[in-house]
Amino acid sequence: MKKLERRDLLSLEEYAQKRAAFRERIMRHKKTRTLSIGPNVTLLFEDGLTMQYQVQEMLRAERIFEPAGIQEELDAYNPLIPDGGNWKATMLIEFEDVAERQRQLARLIGIEDQIWMQVSGHDSIRAIADEDMERENADKTSSVHFLRFELTPPMVQSLKSGAVLGAGVDHDHYRHAVTPVPAAVRAALLADLA
Repeated sequence: MKKLERRDLLSLEEYAQKRAAFRERIMRHKKTRTLSIGPNVTLLFEDGLTMQYQVQEMLRAERIFEPAGIQEELDAYNPLIPDGGNWKATMLIEFEDVAERQRQLARLIGIEDQIWMQVSGHDSIRAIADEDMERENADKTSSVHFLRFELTPPMVQSLKSGAVLGAGVDHDHYRHAVTPVPAAVRAALLADLA
């Protein structure tokens, strides 16, 4: 999948004019790239369009218009775009009540290493988590993690031939699975593969 370049971005002025329509488009797009695993874990599978939105929003929020600053944002977000043989996802651990969220984040240390995807007929794929920085400490995990799932060519071929895709979490304090992954999400993920 193509990485973002400066020419893919709108100027701050142009983005201000088109932001509402672009945001609406992104929200529709993200619906087909969002997978809930149980009641409290959500994976948002990233792609070029979701990252373009993130970069545009960061440039807007920080009022960045200098070439070096724009390049810094591209360098930060481009690694989250899949490479054609993998999926990249933002994992959110969500508990509405703040006190409950803090309690659960302390119980769920290591959950980011217990996320899996599975193409039927193949071994499950464990997520490679937080390659950019450590997001947990001895007391708790973070509510946001960045994951990468590496697929083998036979897995990709099986998916293209119609194999069922499943996903889940195997943590001692949180065990949930989704099999099959909903058709719209599966189709979006299939489109990410070369």
